[in-house]
Amino acid sequence: MSFLHLKSATAVRVVSAIAALGLLVSAGSAAANPRLIVDVKSGRVIAHQDAFLKWYPASLTKLMTAYVTFKAIKSGRLSLETQVVMSKKATDQPASKMYFKPGTRLTLDNAMKILLVKSANDIAVAVAETVGGSLDQFVEMMNSEAQGLGMASSHFINPHGLPGKGQFTTARDLAVLTLALKREFPQYQSYFSLEGIDTGKKQYPNFNTLIGRFDGADGMKTGFICAAGFNQIGSATRNGRTVISVVLGSDSLAGRADDTANLLQQGLTSQANEGVPLASLPPYGNTAEVNDVSAEICNPKAAKVRSENRDDAGRTVLHSPYIHEMTRPPQYAVTSLILGGEDVPDANGAQKSVPIPQPRPANL
Repeated sequence: MSFLHLKSATAVRVVSAIAALGLLVSAGSAAANPRLIVDVKSGRVIAHQDAFLKWYPASLTKLMTAYVTFKAIKSGRLSLETQVVMSKKATDQPASKMYFKPGTRLTLDNAMKILLVKSANDIAVAVAETVGGSLDQFVEMMNSEAQGLGMASSHFINPHGLPGKGQFTTARDLAVLTLALKREFPQYQSYFSLEGIDTGKKQYPNFNTLIGRFDGADGMKTGFICAAGFNQIGSATRNGRTVISVVLGSDSLAGRADDTANLLQQGLTSQANEGVPLASLPPYGNTAEVNDVSAEICNPKAAKVRSENRDDAGRTVLHSPYIHEMTRPPQYAVTSLILGGEDVPDANGAQKSVPIPQPRPANL
């Protein structure tokens, strides 16, 4: 059964369609909600709102973690078969996480699948330590790459996006990063369009509910913390044209999915070469302070509204007319740990390596 539900009332569809066409440029409104649509081939901004307002990136940070990792692979220092070892520091990270024990080993390939589908913070740190040699060195690499890409209003303090002073970005900068990922690393785009992962013990659907439910959806990432609200970077391709969207500060899971779908639809149906180049978009609005929407997002009233936006089965109600139910079971990419790669305490409390149980073939 799908974990989302579509509300089919005609009135709701009409309102959503109008909203998708009504994105206006804003110089900074009281209710700030950064939005951006960019054509990937031309790099032109189709529509934007509060694009330069500083925002907490939440788990959208993991797109920079992926970018740094892909560059390390391209340099030849690492490969997708490089072993990622879960350190104590990695396993101590707050959820969302995989809860692997220290010493657990997996390939970088599987780590990236888990990172981008499950958005696991413990995996993010383990990948960072593998790629950078240490967490601090990896963060330095993140900021160096951000500077090199021209992300002038971004700074990172960790590879997963948990909040902290000095961690911020903008919708404009996130679009720059997403364009770089798509243009420089087309061979890795399948990581962003996975419908889910299967660890052998549990299946995890992608938090990006547009994958498999919005025609042409092929990425990219979602994120949430109280200070940032519900964020999503979307990507979709139809008839050879790819557009990306950035949505920051939505009020719910459903809200960010609806907003993303509406913006992607607007982008895909816009005229070719419409808008100004992203690099030429002049800064506007409040570009100094980092916006914090904790009071609006994480309060009892907002939580009540979100709970009411579910059907009797507990599924999120989506309103966008461009999102449809998945008519088949999700396709889960199989991820596994390396045999003998998990260290567990023996009877005396010492660490020892033991084989990790492997699923038996179905025909046995």
